Amino acid sequence: MDMSVQTTHGHTPHHPELERIEAADLVRVATAGSVDDGKSTLIGRLLYDSKQVLADQLEQVEAASVRRHGEGVLDLSLLTDGLRAEREQGITIDVAYRYFTTGRRTFVLADTPGHVQYTRNMVTGASTADVAIVLVDARQGVVEQTRRHLFIAALLGIRHIVVALNKMDLVDWSQARYDELSAELGELAASLGEEDLRVIPISALHGDNVTTKSEASPWYTGPALLETLETVEVEGDQNRTDLRFPVQWVIRPGDAESHELHDYRGYGGQLASGVLTPGTEVTVLPSGTQSRIASIEIYGDQLEVAVPGQSVTITLEDDVDVSRGDVIVDAAQAPEPLREIDADLCWMSERPLQPGARLLLKTTTQSTPVKVDAFIDQLDLETLTRDEQVPSHLNLNGIGGVRLRSKRPLVVDPYATNRATGAFILIDEGTNDTVAAGMVRG
Repeated sequence: MDMSVQTTHGHTPHHPELERIEAADLVRVATAGSVDDGKSTLIGRLLYDSKQVLADQLEQVEAASVRRHGEGVLDLSLLTDGLRAEREQGITIDVAYRYFTTGRRTFVLADTPGHVQYTRNMVTGASTADVAIVLVDARQGVVEQTRRHLFIAALLGIRHIVVALNKMDLVDWSQARYDELSAELGELAASLGEEDLRVIPISALHGDNVTTKSEASPWYTGPALLETLETVEVEGDQNRTDLRFPVQWVIRPGDAESHELHDYRGYGGQLASGVLTPGTEVTVLPSGTQSRIASIEIYGDQLEVAVPGQSVTITLEDDVDVSRGDVIVDAAQAPEPLREIDADLCWMSERPLQPGARLLLKTTTQSTPVKVDAFIDQLDLETLTRDEQVPSHLNLNGIGGVRLRSKRPLVVDPYATNRATGAFILIDEGTNDTVAAGMVRG
């Protein structure tokens, strides 16, 4: 059993143990909900009922529950509400990450703020998610924030949406209400291109259908929330067609005494997409140099195949010039490196983005200066439609289309087909702040 909490600004935090977990056994989940939908209680209940809360943490929650509510009440929202209290004190916390393990899988749970003013936070937390849990209050139904959360999940390419229809106990576990909201949510998801939507009736406060099926809803025949997370098929979401191996490190072991380099030359990195096998003819981009995969190694062992998400070291049959930031691709399907790209940006800085701005673009292991050549359009977060009138600037939390011109050729793909190489961040080189998250358009 393992459960820890981390907070971060702009990036999923590093967790060494995650590197040893097979992709199919690791599921990244983003949560979102409107105010008072019960998200904190749901996360607390999920951790508590799956026995992920350590004894000292439980003692603190029990004591705080007595102080707040009196004897006999265990307020599980207190497992997460401490972060909200910190935020109210002026401490910046973009996303809280929780790690927990069941008998089937390991989960990275991104607890994201849901209000429109924290759009950048949700984009950050959900950008790497396999599954999104969207909280909906059964009494309130589908509200503006529900539509926004589903839209952003679709924009970010999250293929599995679980709607936790909470507080069903307050509508007397009405099947009619469940059916009504399921139909409305299904239509909304279909309009956004989402094909896998699951609506689960729950009571986070009482634990119904959270980790185990509840007798309160005999008409509901689907699995509980936790079982859904444990069984959702995410392995098929990986792009195993387009080989992309961004080089992170050139490995040349040296002799500590003579300071001489050995003949060995390896290239370390994480396989972003595709399948890597020895003997594959490859092209190194952006140079266009060709060679063949000689070997694949991990922890000193030889591999016959590497799949997306694995961190490996490869060697090539030829002594070619390869550097950090280069991308090794299948020679038969090599993409054209681009100097100009169209992309959707979520702007994260309080200083508006202006045309002509110069920033640093970072995607996979590539970093290069770019210029904002032009604005294309802007998303209206109220109506969730694109305003075709070209905006003059992009404000904090705004989402809009831009055309970027790069100083050096970039190896990228449309985000819709390859999230790993279609996503990027923009950095203000003067402050080193991450000011935007971007997705390459097709």
